[in-house]
Formats: sequence, C-alpha cells, structure tokens
Amino acid sequence: MAAVAGGGRTPRRPALLTPRGNGDRTVFLFDRRREKADPGEKVLSYGKDSYRAFRSAVCQAFDISSDETFVITTTNRKEITEDNFRELVQDGVTLYVLQSVDQMLLLATKERIDFLPHYDTLVKSGMYEYYASEGQNPLPFALAELIDNSLSATSQNTGIRSIQIKLLFDDSQGKPAVAVIDNGSGMTSKQLNNWAVYRLSKFTRQDTFILSDHSGYVRPLPVPRSLNSDISYFGVGGKQAVFFVGQSARMISKPATSQDVHELVLSKEDFEKKEKNKEAIYTGFIQNRKPSDSTHITSDDERFLHNLILEERDKESFTAVVITGVQPDHMQYLKNNFHLWTRQLAHIYHYYIHGPKGNETNSVTKEISPFNNIDIQISMFEKGKVPKIVNLREIKDDMQTLYINTAADSFEFKAHVEEEGIVEGIIRYHPFLYDKETYPDDPSFPSRLSDDDDDDCFIVEKGARGKRPIFECFWNGRLIPYTTVEDFDWCAPPKKRGLAPMECYNRISGALFTNDKFQVSTNKLTFMDLELKLKDKNTLFTRIFNGQEQRMKIDREFALWLKDCHEKYDKQIKFTVFKGVTVRPDIPSKRMQSPWTMYAAIEWDGKIYKTGQLVKTLKTHPILYGSIEKFYLYGDHDGDIFATGGEVQISLEPQALYAETKIIPISKLDRTVSDKVVKKYIEDEMARLPDKLSVTWPEGDELLPNETRFAGTPIENLQKLGNYSLKLQVVLNESNADTYAGRPLPSKVFKFTIIEGKPEKFLVGLLELPFRIGVPFSIPLELQDEFGHATRLTNRIRPILEASGLTLKHEDIPVASKCVIKNVVAKGCVNSCQGKNFNLKITLPGLKEDSQVIKIRLLPGPPHQLKVKPDSEILKIENGTAFPFQVEVLDESGNITAQPELIVNCKVNWTPKIDRDLLMQGLLPDIKVPTSVKDVRYCLITYLDEHVSLESAFTVRPLPDEPKHIKCKLQGSNTLQVGEELQSEIDVMLTDQFGNQVQTLTSACVNSLGVSGPGLDKSNLKITWQESTQTIKVKGIRYKPCLLGNKELCFAWREFSDFIRVNLVAGSPAKLKFVDWPELEKPVAVINGRELRRPIIVQLCDQWGNPTPEPNVKITLTKSNNLKLVPSNQQHKTDDTGRANLGVFTIHAPRGEHILQIKASHNKTALDCLVITINVLPDPEKPVCLNVKYEKSPYFPAGGTFPEFMVSVLSEDDTIIKNINPARISMKMWKAQSNRVRTPTDVTTFSCSKVKDDKEDSFFYFRDKVVPDRVGTYIIEFTFAMDKTNMLNSEQIIVEVVPNEPVRLLPDSLPATPAVSNVRALTSRTLVKDLYLHLMDEYNNHTGLDLTGRVIAKIKSPNEQDIEIPQFQGKVSTVEFPLENGSAEINLVLAEDSPGRDSTEYILVFEPHLPALKKPLEPYCLSFMFYNDFKKQQLMATLTREKDQLSKSIDLYRKMFDTTNQLVTEMKCQVKEAEAREAFLKNELKKHQIELSQTNTLQYVDSLIKKKMLEQEAVMKQPRRTCTLPNYPKGNQDILGKIAHLAQIEDNEAAKVISWHLASDMDCVVTLSTEAARSIFDETQGRQQVLPLDSIYKKTLPDWNRPLPHLKNGRTVFRPIGNPVFARDLLTFPDNTEYCQTVFGMLLGDTIIIDNLDAANHYRKEVVKITHCPTLLTREGDRIRSNGKFGGLQNKAPPMDKLRGMVFGAPMPKLYYTFSEQIDLLQQYRAAVIKLDSVNKDLDLHLQSLNTPEMQKKKQELAEQEKNLKIVKQKLGMTPALSDKGAESLLQPATLDVSDSPIPPKRMRRDTVRKVYSTEDWISSPVKQQQQQVLQVAPSELNGTPRKRKA
Repeated sequence: MAAVAGGGRTPRRPALLTPRGNGDRTVFLFDRRREKADPGEKVLSYGKDSYRAFRSAVCQAFDISSDETFVITTTNRKEITEDNFRELVQDGVTLYVLQSVDQMLLLATKERIDFLPHYDTLVKSGMYEYYASEGQNPLPFALAELIDNSLSATSQNTGIRSIQIKLLFDDSQGKPAVAVIDNGSGMTSKQLNNWAVYRLSKFTRQDTFILSDHSGYVRPLPVPRSLNSDISYFGVGGKQAVFFVGQSARMISKPATSQDVHELVLSKEDFEKKEKNKEAIYTGFIQNRKPSDSTHITSDDERFLHNLILEERDKESFTAVVITGVQPDHMQYLKNNFHLWTRQLAHIYHYYIHGPKGNETNSVTKEISPFNNIDIQISMFEKGKVPKIVNLREIKDDMQTLYINTAADSFEFKAHVEEEGIVEGIIRYHPFLYDKETYPDDPSFPSRLSDDDDDDCFIVEKGARGKRPIFECFWNGRLIPYTTVEDFDWCAPPKKRGLAPMECYNRISGALFTNDKFQVSTNKLTFMDLELKLKDKNTLFTRIFNGQEQRMKIDREFALWLKDCHEKYDKQIKFTVFKGVTVRPDIPSKRMQSPWTMYAAIEWDGKIYKTGQLVKTLKTHPILYGSIEKFYLYGDHDGDIFATGGEVQISLEPQALYAETKIIPISKLDRTVSDKVVKKYIEDEMARLPDKLSVTWPEGDELLPNETRFAGTPIENLQKLGNYSLKLQVVLNESNADTYAGRPLPSKVFKFTIIEGKPEKFLVGLLELPFRIGVPFSIPLELQDEFGHATRLTNRIRPILEASGLTLKHEDIPVASKCVIKNVVAKGCVNSCQGKNFNLKITLPGLKEDSQVIKIRLLPGPPHQLKVKPDSEILKIENGTAFPFQVEVLDESGNITAQPELIVNCKVNWTPKIDRDLLMQGLLPDIKVPTSVKDVRYCLITYLDEHVSLESAFTVRPLPDEPKHIKCKLQGSNTLQVGEELQSEIDVMLTDQFGNQVQTLTSACVNSLGVSGPGLDKSNLKITWQESTQTIKVKGIRYKPCLLGNKELCFAWREFSDFIRVNLVAGSPAKLKFVDWPELEKPVAVINGRELRRPIIVQLCDQWGNPTPEPNVKITLTKSNNLKLVPSNQQHKTDDTGRANLGVFTIHAPRGEHILQIKASHNKTALDCLVITINVLPDPEKPVCLNVKYEKSPYFPAGGTFPEFMVSVLSEDDTIIKNINPARISMKMWKAQSNRVRTPTDVTTFSCSKVKDDKEDSFFYFRDKVVPDRVGTYIIEFTFAMDKTNMLNSEQIIVEVVPNEPVRLLPDSLPATPAVSNVRALTSRTLVKDLYLHLMDEYNNHTGLDLTGRVIAKIKSPNEQDIEIPQFQGKVSTVEFPLENGSAEINLVLAEDSPGRDSTEYILVFEPHLPALKKPLEPYCLSFMFYNDFKKQQLMATLTREKDQLSKSIDLYRKMFDTTNQLVTEMKCQVKEAEAREAFLKNELKKHQIELSQTNTLQYVDSLIKKKMLEQEAVMKQPRRTCTLPNYPKGNQDILGKIAHLAQIEDNEAAKVISWHLASDMDCVVTLSTEAARSIFDETQGRQQVLPLDSIYKKTLPDWNRPLPHLKNGRTVFRPIGNPVFARDLLTFPDNTEYCQTVFGMLLGDTIIIDNLDAANHYRKEVVKITHCPTLLTREGDRIRSNGKFGGLQNKAPPMDKLRGMVFGAPMPKLYYTFSEQIDLLQQYRAAVIKLDSVNKDLDLHLQSLNTPEMQKKKQELAEQEKNLKIVKQKLGMTPALSDKGAESLLQPATLDVSDSPIPPKRMRRDTVRKVYSTEDWISSPVKQQQQQVLQVAPSELNGTPRKRKA
C-alpha cells in the first residue's frame, strides 16, 4: 500500500549504511511533463517490489490517465523499467515524471542528498592536512587544488581543455567571488553527491557505501613525465580549498549525456544553522534545472551569477566552482600580487601547459603534443578598471621556463624504486656567460639555510645556485611545492677536486618526475617518503641518452657530462684584440699544433689583462715574473670570443737576466698580485746592471749640447750641413752588443748642428736679358764656402767689373741675405743693331777664388739723339724734285738704335711769291690753314737787303670747325651676354667736316644724344659728359631677351648719327635642356632591360633657353634606388659647345614610373635640373617564372603515374611566352635530403611530352611520368634553360610517395632455412623466432598500416601425395597470428614427436587473411628441413646455413652478370642508333651537295662549319633595305608593333609603292585587344594611332587563296600583260603570320601590283568587263584607284629617299637561309660522329673488362659455388624443383624477360637496369657466414603469442 504526501518539506532522515530490503521505501517525485505543473515535489511511500504497482502509484499520485504516455526517470535521465526497477528505485531517491527521456526540464527541481564523510576521515586523520606557510602564502596552492579537479575533468577532451579562473571583485555585480570553470566531462547528480563526501577518494567510489555511478578506478597508462592528468585524487583537496578561500561554494555542472544542469551549494552558514537547529548537517539539495536558467538566483549579492549562468547556453558539458564569502586578506593578496601568484601557478602546471620538454622559448619549431590544448586563463574584474587577463601559457618568467631557457645542456636519468615506483629526472647546466652566472634567481624562494648553520658543512663560495637545493619535485606532472631534494651522492660536490671545477656543481638545477606510487599529502604540498626511497641503497639510477635507458656508472657519466658542459658552455674569459691565427711548433703533438688564435688582451673576473702588462704566476716552479706578450686560444676564431681558458705567453722579467719567454695556462696567473709588487721585484733584480755613462773631454775640445759649428769641423771632418747626434754607447767586449738580456746598455747622446762656413768662392746667377747700352741691370751672385754650401757676406764689399771696350759703373754689394751687384751701367760701341758680345770679368776682393768671367751681349741703348744727312745748314733743292734726308737715331754712345713707333717730324719753311703791292701795304700773302688740328704750321718771315736783315716767325694752329659729324668708339670688347650690361664704355665725340674733335661743347650737349637699337633695354642706360676729353660717355648698354648675334646700336645727336656693332651672346648657364628629346612632358616608355631609344644629350642654356657654350661644367645624374642604369652612372662634363652626351642607357627597374634627374652647377650655383619620367614596361619576352598546374594530391602511390603537369613560362608582364623550344623545358625529381641540399646530384630528369593537337603551343606538358617506386618525400622542380649558363627554376613541389596496394607478405630480411627435429628440446623444435612479416606492395614497400587481419601458418609438402605432414606445438596443423598495422610477429615451434619424414624438406606457408581486401595476397613461403634425430638435425642445420650462404652469394653473382649482359645489350643498341644517325645525316649532306672527307672527318667538318659561317656572315652584312621608323616598345604581350615592322618585301620597286600606298598606316600600332590599344592611346594622350584586331570584322577580309580577277574557275579569261600579282602575296611575315594576314588583308584587300601604267590600264579595262577591279599599283610608282582614277601627285609614289625611312624592310637573302640549313646539318653530323666514336669506345672498354682476370675469377667462383650448392642440397635431400627456385627470390622484384627482344625500348632497358643493378650487388667474395644465436624462451612465448619487438 502506497501513501503519498504532496509538497512535503520535512527534514530528511539520515541515510542508512546498508540498503533496505522489501520494507517501505520513500521516493521523491517531480512532475515536469508540462510547464504549468505543480512545481513542488511529492513524496511516495510504497512497500512493493513491483514496477507495475509503483507506476500505478505514480499515476494515482499525479492523476495520470492509464492511456497517457509518460516515463519515469532518475535525475540522470535513466528511464525506470521492469529490468532496472530494483536497482535504481532505492529509498530516498529523487525521480522525474516526463513526457520523454530527453525532454527539456521545464522547471528546476531539488534533489535531496547525503554527504556523510567517509570513514577515511578517521583513519587518515593524522595525516598532514594544513596549509603550512613554508614562508609563502598558500593561497595559490589552494587554487591549484581546483585546477587539479579541472585537469582531471578535461582529461578526455579531444579539443581544447579550457580552464578559467575568474576573480569577480566588481562591487556593482555583487559581493566578491572566485569562479573556476572548465569544459570537462561534467558531473551527474550522483557524481556531484560523491564530490560532496569528504575523503571519498577515487579508489573508494565503487564501494557500496554510497550510491555511485562510477566504475572502478583504472590507473592510466604510463606517459612521459607522468603527465596523465590523474591528480584529482583523495576527495579532500577541493573541499579544503574552497573553504580556505571563502565561506560558501556553489557547484554547477552539466555532463554531456544530460540535458539538465545540476547545482549544489555548501556553505559555512548553512552548516552552522543546521547545527543550531539540531538538524542533519551532512544533508542538502541538488538543484536540477535547464541550462541558462537563473531564475532561482534572487540575492543581489550574487548578481554576477546571472552572467555566468547565461554562458551555459552553448556548452555541451562543464563544471563551475563559484566561491563566495572570500576572505578579505585573500582578496587583497589576489589583487596586489596578481603577477606573483599567476607565475606560481604557471610554475606548478608548467609541464601540463607546455608538454614534457617544457617551455623551450628558444626552440625554432614547437613540438606538436597533446598538451598544446590545455588553456588555463586567469582574469580579474574590478570596478572601474580594465580587466586583467593572463593565460598561463603566455607567462615567460616562471621558474621552470627560466631554468629551461637559461640551460645550455641537460642530463636525464631514471630511478627505479621498489613497488613499481619510477622517477624520471633531469639536471640542467646553467653556464657562466661572459661576466655573470646565468642560474636564474627565484625572488620567492625561502632561504632554508640560515647564516648560523653548522660551520662544518661544505659551502660553495658565492655559487650560482646559492643555498637552494638542486631538485624540484613533480607528482603526476604537477609540482609539489614544499618538497625539494638537495642532491644525490653522485651529483653532489666531491670532497676533492674532480673532473670539473667545484663551482660547476652549483650551476646545476634539476627536476624529479614521479608517478603515483609515491605518497603525497592530501593537499599536494609535500611528499611523504620520496627522498627516503630515492636514497635507499636498493634504488637503481640509470642514464637516459637519446631516449634510451643505459645502465652504466651514473657518477662517472655525470662527472664527464659536467666537465664537458664546463668546457663547452662556460664563457669565463673574454679574449679581445684579435691578432691572427698561427701554428705552435712548441707543442709535441702535431695534431694540437694548429690552429691557435692569438689575442692581445683578455677580460677575466672583471679585470683586463693586455700585452705589456706585468704579471706573476701561481703554482709554477719557480714562480715567474714577466710581461704579457700575447694570449693563445685553441681553434680558428676571427674576433672577440669567450672561453673557459687558454694560454698566455709572457716575457720573463727582468729581461736583462732571463731573456726568454714562457707559455703557461691563463689559470696560473696570480689575480691578486699588484703591479707595485711585480715592479719592486724587477727593480731589485735590475739593480745589478750598468745604469749610467759619464763622459769627459780633452781640454779645448769639449762638445757642448746643441752647439753650432762650421762645416769642416774637426769632429770626423763633417762637411754636410744639418743636425747631428754623437752617441757614446757602452757595448759588450765579445759581441759589441749594445743590449744585455734585452735591456739597452747605458749611452749618452750629444746633439749639434753643422752650418755653412765663410765665403770662399762664388757663382754668377741667372741674368735677366737683354742688356742695353746705358740701361742699368743687376748681376746676382751665389757665395759658397769651401765645401760648396751657399753662404753670405760678412761685410760690405766693392766688386771689380772689367770688359774690353766698355766703360762700367756699378754699386757696392751690401751685407744682405742675397748677394747682387746692382745698377750696372755699360757704355761703349756695339757697331750693330744686333748687339755685340763682351767678356765681363767679375772680381770680389778677399775671396779665395775671387773672380769669374761671363759672356754678355750688349744691344744699343734707347734713343738719345738724331743724326741727319746731309748735315749742311743750307740746301739747294730744285723745285718740284724729291730730296732724300737720311735720319739716324742714336743712343747716348752714338750707336744706331731702334725703337718701335718712333715718329720723326721734318719742319719745312718755304717762301711764297709775294705781291709787292700788298707787301707795300703791309699785307703778307694768305696762309692756307691745314685741315687737321694736329698739323701745326711754322711760318718764318725774313727780310734781307744789303743793309738790313730782319726775321720774324709765327705758328699757325688750326682750330676745329663747326660740328658736322658724330663719331662713336667702343673702349673694350664688343661682346655682351643677354640680360647683362656691356662691360665696355662707348665714347661719343663731335667732329667737324675734317674729322677734328669739336672742343667747344658743354655738358648740355648730352641732352641731344639718343641711343637706339632693336631689343635695346634702356632702363639702365647712363649718358655722361666728360669735360676732360670733351666726349660723351655711354654706359649700361643691355639687351632684352631676343635673337642672338650681331646687333647695331644707333647713336644720334641732333641731325648727326653713327653706328656701333655689338655681339649679343647667351647669358650665364641657368638651366639644362634636352637635345633631340621631344615630348618629354609625358613619360618615356621603355621595356625593362632594354635601351632608351636615343642617347641622353643635354645643353647648357641661359634662363631664356639660349644655348650657352660653357665647357667643363659637371653633369650628374640621380635616380631612384630601385632603378639601375647600364652603364653605371658616371660624371660627365660639357664640351666647348656646352653640351654633354650621357650616352644610351639600358634600364633595369620594376614596373612603373621612375624619375631620372640631371643636375649641374655653375659657379657654385645649382642650375634648374631636368627630369625624365621613365615608364618602365615589363618585358613580354623576358622569362621570370614558371607556372606549373597539375591536379594536386596529398600523396602518390609508389610506382603509379603522376598527373599531367602543365608548365608555362611567364614573362615580366605575367603573360605566357610563346614559341619556346620544348627542349629547353625539363622536369627534375630527387629524393628530399635531411641536410637541406637544394638540388642534389642524384637527380632524375624528364623531358616534356609531345603537344597534342588540341593543346596550345604555349604550354608544355609532362604526362605519364612514373612515380618513384620507393616510399619517401620527393621534390619536383621544373627548369627552363634561358641560355647556356642561366636557368630559371620553378617553385619546388614536395610530393609524398606512399606505399601502393599490398600484394604479398614478406619478412624484414630473409631468414635462414630452418632445420628442426621433433625431439624434446625446445630449441631444436623452433621453426621461427621473432619473425616479423609485413604487407608489401609490388615494390617491396611496407604497406597496409591501416589494415588488420590474421596470418595463418601451415605446413605443406612439395610432394602432394605426402600425407605425413609435421604439426605445430599442441598437435595443430595451423596457427593463427594477429596482423595489426600491416605487420605480424611470428613464433612457431613444432610439436614434440611431431609426424614427418626424416631428412625431408617441407614448406612453411604464411597466408594473410584481410577482410578489408577483396583480392587475396601472395603468401610467404619458407622451406625448412625436418629430421627425427637430434644429432642429424644439428648437422643438417649447419649444412642449411652453408646452403643459405651459398645461395645468397650465387644470387649476387648472377645479378652482377645479368646486369653486365644487360649493359652490353644497351651499349650495342646505342652503337646501332648512333651508326644509323650518322648515315642519315651524311645522306642529307649529300643532298645539299656537301661531300665529306673519309679521313680526319671532324677536322674537315669543323673547317666547313667555319667557312659556311663566314659566308653566312658576309651575306648578313650586305646592305639591305631597312625600316628606320622607330617601333613601339612591346611592353605588353598584346602589342604586335607598328605596321611598318610587321612585314618585309624583297622587291625594291614593290616595296616602295606599297609603302607609299600605306603611308598613312605605317606608323599605326597593331594590338590584339582593345584594352591594349586603349592603354597606348592613354599613354600617348591620343597622339598614337592604334588598331585593335579584336575590333575587325573578319567576314569581309579577302581570301588569301583567291585567284587574280583574270582567272575564273581555273581558266584565263584574258591574257594580261605586266605580270600582275596580289600585293599581299609579296609580303613575308617574320612573326605572327596569322595576325599579320588579318591586318594586311584589311589594309590592302585585293590590291594588285603590275609593271607599268599602260599594263595597268589594259588590265583594268579587261577586268571591269567581268567583275569589279581593285586598286592597281605599278612598279613604276603609279596608282589607279578602285574607282578608276589615276594621275596627279596624289597618285604618284615619290622616290625611295623621300619616304623618310617609312618603308618595309627587305628579308634576308635566300642564300642566308641556305647557309643556316647547311650549318645546322654539319653541326648535327659533327655531334653524331662524336657520339658514335664515344659509344664505340665505351662498348670496347666494357667488353675488354669482361675478359679481365678478375672477371674470369668471379666466373670460376660462381661455378664453384654452384657446384658446392648442388652437393650441399644433395646432402640435405632438398627437393630440386623447390630449391632451385629459392624462397629468397620472393624478396626481389621481377625482372623483365628481354630474350625475345634484342633491342628493347630505351625506357624498358633503363628501368630494368635500375631495378636489378645496384651498388650493393657488386660482391666479389663469398658472403661471410653469420652466427645465429639460439634464444632460450618459455613455451608461452611461442606459437601465436606475440611479443613486443625489442628496441
């Protein structure tokens, strides 16, 4: 009978320790079928065990009709059925009533739980439970407990394992809280109940103490560093942690298998309340709800929970631990020490975050590991602040990261402890680098050793590690923070100095990684027994090296490792000032004599030692004192370097005593000694050596310091002038050495000077010519002492000058620095204008050599007087006759002299006829005044009679007449520059009618002067009056910018005028201008790598653009950095015309516009620079990359076929280059190398396949290329040979070759033939042991790694009638072995007393059975010999081994000979092919009338090739018609060029008339596309006409095969005259024939060429009778248009030279192409002859090698071994058929049978050789016998029990 109570909330009774029987049970029910159902629970009590009765009771309780569908489930959504009713419906259980199992929970529910602590609470109550501080705040370790739970919960995640710690300290969202959230598996309500039970560890959760849906605990498999995430262990830490951090914990969880979220709240306040009310403390409710439902959160203190719960929507499973009531001091610590405690967490979980190797930040590549998916993120939210967010993976300064990344090397080991305890360990070495230790500091490390520790303990002086222990300890990969291990005996510092210095022991850090066989405290802060177990005497330490465990003496290995680390990585001494590398012959070992690097200084322990420094040694005998000479460091170095030590070479001091050097280790230098001590020692030693030198002089001969003496002084009779030193030196008697032991002996130096002596002689210096009578001149003299040194006078001297016939006067010579006789005047007769030579003797009294004679020439002196002949006073001259006067100009000595521009005036008086009457009147006759004012007349009036003689005279001076003319005179150069003033002045004077200057003008006359001229600038014109000269001065003549040249200036004064011509030239250079470069306002287009169209020539110009002829002005060219000019930029200078030719440049630059600037400066002033914008176009013909297209695949099966590779060559403009020879494209393939060699030597090269008809010619195809038959990574690269040396490579394609489909079963290597017996001994019955069989493809690659199946082993007899077959152990005929991952391990043993015939050969057959494969695979067969007798079996086993060795050796011999025969066949084939090729080419040459010599063929062919090339070159150099119109640069693949360049015409007349006919189109650029045409239009701003071919209507184009109009249907309508032909048929196209036919078909149409105009008219007249007549052009240049019009200039072609180069060029002569074809044939024939000779020689050499004694010996060896094998087989009694075949042949690939094909295809021959012939097969000696060790194993290991293969 059931009783129901609705909505009851009575306290729940405590859970029983044992389940109830069939008595009354209480069940709590929630109806959640509909949202409006009763939200409360109903309590159902019942006493029956029947499900039906229980279901009826539920229907009754909730008024559910019998026909309504519903289910009853647990809170974990497990449906209650008849089968599980008793198991699931227990007393106190909470159940749901739902419409279906997966229905969403419409309203939340509460599930009652009990969490009474486990009895372990009492049992283990004495264990260390508290968070002892250990000098640190334990809060981070409490948080670590929660992270442990999350790591365990996420351990099965396949994706990211996300763990978030959120510190919610934002007051606006509620009270402070800490939330730990993970995306792990989540917890069901039962699991959540278990979590609440204190001390319920994972080991006891399968107990019946509490209902649990956990299965039994399964220990995880071993993993490196025990990183198994199995660290949520004891059922204690999580609950301790939450109540250490705060006072309440809310657990929110959802498993992936449930749609419901479960919540449990545990709080200190609730516990206290229950205790106060005397309620059951360990009871509570689990809230079950739907995700993202936060309606139950009503407190403002927990407002933040709404956002947390809202995040549940997209989570499949999760667990969140929300801690509230956070302790205030904890909150302050978390805020203020955020970086510190996050760093501690990163340290604790370092290896979970970064993997077993740790955070190797210096690693180039990060290892992919399963730990890369652990994401632990910590975030702290505070009000008004930016959130702090850190991911533990991003922390780079946790201690383990610092340990790992400051270590130079590591020492790994393993410790084996009893009871399966394993400890992995690592020791890291932190070297001393440069000037400090690299052992990282730990600011949070608590000092365990106080200063007052025991005095007798060993303290390493100032060590790197200090007092810290070596090892940190990790448990299951997680740090146990309060346990460390100081050291072990084998890694502790030794008592005596060992292999490494003592300080090295303090440069190590370490870590120990244990599994869970070691006990830790429940809060995971300390180990319980780790150090005790590790230091137990039974603990075994082994070293781990390269991942392998090695048992050896761990202490010795560690000491050697530490020594090696010290020598390799410690950098304690810095060697500086590199001096070179040398050899040291002083070292006995030749191996160590070089290389030694020399240095001049070191830095050691903060102190610098350098060359010359005084030092003292330590621990040497004797103690040495000396100075450093150099330092030595072994090795080849080239600069400053750090090292642990080296050697120093010192020179012993004092050198006076020792004079030797020593080389000692640097470590023996005394670093504590001072320089003062060393110097004191040296001074004491030197006190015994000579120190000073005392000098005394004879009386009167003392030499004073710095004394001056005359040349010739008695001291060594010194004559040369200069500074001297007299050194008195103490020397040794025996050797005259001035040093002793490297120290100079005393000496004394006297310095003195030798100067010139008194004058003893003289020389005459250089005279200044000419010398004239009466003109003073000077005679320079050079005084010398007796040794010829120049000197000076000491007193005044009177020289004596003597010369015969001369009177000489002169001055005395004063005392001065220069000796000169001044004012020498000579007088005398020279008799000639040419002068006369005299010997002049100069005497200086008082000198030892007092006289010198010099020869001088005297010329007549200046004019002094006149001598007129005749000299009579009265001369009678007949009137009207000429009378000569001889006038001589004489100097003062009466010598006739001459002087330019002398004017002799002769005054003549005359007596005119006198009119007596006028005279009587007192009037004299009229005197005519001269016309020149300079012509002064002298008039003498005399009156003579008998009585009186009267005389009177007067002078007539003419005066200027009235002004009649104006005269201008330019004072200086008449040249002036534009814009500058004329530097010369212009004088303007007024003259009378006779040209005499008018002197009566005043300054007012300047107002009447006017100046004019074309272009004259009068702004600065200045006109002034010159009173002194009675002239007008004109200045400031300047011209405005105008045409240069001669300019006339007009000067006008009143009605008078005069002209002056000036030369107007360009102004000063102000700018540069290009010459012959029009249209530079637009960019100059040039193709990359091509030359500019013309040279760059610049002209200096003035500011108005007038060319300035200024020479030697430097012109520089600047450019952008990415623009390269060839030739390289050089400086240029202008020539005499002001021009500079920079030459033609080749442009290399990226695509686009680039700037060229041309600069110059004149008189330090920069001129306006020129700028050229160069538009660099990509070269459509320059290959830059290879484009490879193929069907990509992640892998390719071995031996298969690659997909088709389509290769194209791209130019700079990314277009495909066409018309490329396919032979220049190749495909290379090689196996990838580990040493990263780009292109190794063993490369396979493929040529491209033939192009299919439907394929474009611009693509090259590589099809049907065979994939390599060996598995591995291969690299494919395509190559284009641009020329003989340059190759263009594609990007490398990396392909993975994987095994092909399995075809057979094979072992790793061929096993020996077993010989077994059926005796009792196990080893005698063992057929195979540890035989590994693998699935192989047809190329023997291991395949089928994803296949599983079985291998069935059975025994067969070669004789099918034989029924006595041996059996395997257990008396079975077959044994099955599992085949996993394509491999199977085989161990087979015969049954004891197995049936079988004695001495019989049987076959072991291993058949693979793979369900996944439809096609059966080849089995593996292994022959074995069966014997009944043990001794016979032993004997036969020996024979079997011998048989195997012989079979193997014979097989190798046969392979070698087969390969040799194959090579001979190949070579013979090559010879036949070469002979056929040579004969074919010889026949072709005969067709070209080229006969070949029978002897010296190659030399004759070479001479023919040379001759033909010369003839071809001569033809090519013959003058040809060319088109000089510049072509448009082909910067785009779509540009064909200008029409004038697209075609060529051979006939000159036709070329002229067609070029003229198309004159308007010749400059048009043809493009393939309208886009390219538009681009050219835009670039040239519409000035260039273009023709795109895609815009031509092609249906109207003429048919190029159409007959002429006079031909119809194959017959001639009329007989034409004049040889008509279509104009288009005369064109030849060098390139792009198809496109050119389109262009010229459109332009020319059906235009016809005919001989002359008469023939044309006749032709047209006849044609129009039958059809339309096209345009007719005559070879004479006439044109008849298609409409019949002709005549006029417009229809007459001009001469060829008038076309200005716009004419079609002429093609090469046909003879040129004939020569080309002949040269090509000759070159092919030459190559064929060389090839034939080469293959014949190779064949002969190979045939000779087959007959060598060595090969004969190998044949004999093969015959002997085959004979021996036959004997052995007879002894063994083997079946001939089977034994001849040999099971070992199954391992070799099948070879091709070429017996029926004497000349197989080349590829087949190559493949055969490649498969059969390898270097390993060339074995000349028999294979060495190998001893096989018989293993004794237990029977359980045999017959189908696979074992792991040994490493």
